[in-house]
Amino acid sequence: MSLKSIIKNRKRWRLNEIDLYIMAWLGVLFLIVFSYIPMYGIMLAFKDADRVLNIQKALFNAKWIGFENFKEFLTDQKFRDVLLNTVGLNTLMLLINFPAPIIFALLMNEVRIKQFKNSVQTVTSFPHFISWIIFGGIFISLTDMTTGVINPVLELLGLSSKDNPIDLRLSAYFWSEMIFISLIKGVGWGSIVYMAAIAGVGQEVYEAAKIDGANRLQVAVKITLPLIAPTITVFLLLNISRLLGNSFEQFYSLQTTANLERSEVLTTYLYSTGFGRRKYSYAAAMGLFDSIISLLLLIISNFISKKSTGRGLF
Repeated sequence: MSLKSIIKNRKRWRLNEIDLYIMAWLGVLFLIVFSYIPMYGIMLAFKDADRVLNIQKALFNAKWIGFENFKEFLTDQKFRDVLLNTVGLNTLMLLINFPAPIIFALLMNEVRIKQFKNSVQTVTSFPHFISWIIFGGIFISLTDMTTGVINPVLELLGLSSKDNPIDLRLSAYFWSEMIFISLIKGVGWGSIVYMAAIAGVGQEVYEAAKIDGANRLQVAVKITLPLIAPTITVFLLLNISRLLGNSFEQFYSLQTTANLERSEVLTTYLYSTGFGRRKYSYAAAMGLFDSIISLLLLIISNFISKKSTGRGLF
């Protein structure tokens, strides 16, 4: 092939793939605008810019105080309580909510009636598309002590009484409620990626297992799970790195003065501190602390995964 024909084919390939270039660069542009450019605000964490009127001027003109903001929140008892709520609840959600979509995907893989399988997938995935504000409002209405339908159900089960109904808005019930509604909202949608991974497993593997006399449980545990382990590993590492992170809308929509003791997590505390009390530098320092710890968790968990299983994100 001559050099002229190679150049001609190269130009044709570039013209044919220009739409892919545009799509890729739109993603890069999104990251630059919303992830990298705002990083100059990290300077606030090292300056005294609390309660200033002009944040832009404070970034360059405010007094440099080094790590004083970090010392302040690390010695603050309120921050420790919030950190305990965040780590405790996220650890429970990691132990309970993370395996749930995997188990659900394995169960759906065993369903042989296609119409029933599609119906269940549609019903369980639908809550994902409801915003947390609406979903939280529905849940608050259902658990209302006087007008909600949950207390009558608890009465039928003998767990409550009409004279002494259970106030499900109290902080003592918040963690269990959050785990429960997170499962309802996320298990169907979260199972899609695992079902796609299962669909990529060759049918000859299952046929060989049946010939060897393996039952459905043995096939799921000894064949399906090991073959989708790389997908599980990726999502597990990402979930571990988010042990200090929560969806702001999820917690803010269900947060009340009655459950604030257990519902205040790092994301809502950052919001209330930064925008409510206008402690911009204090909140910026906590945000930077959150990002650094998340990065360290990702690196450490990935290192352990690579050493123990040979699989990791990088």
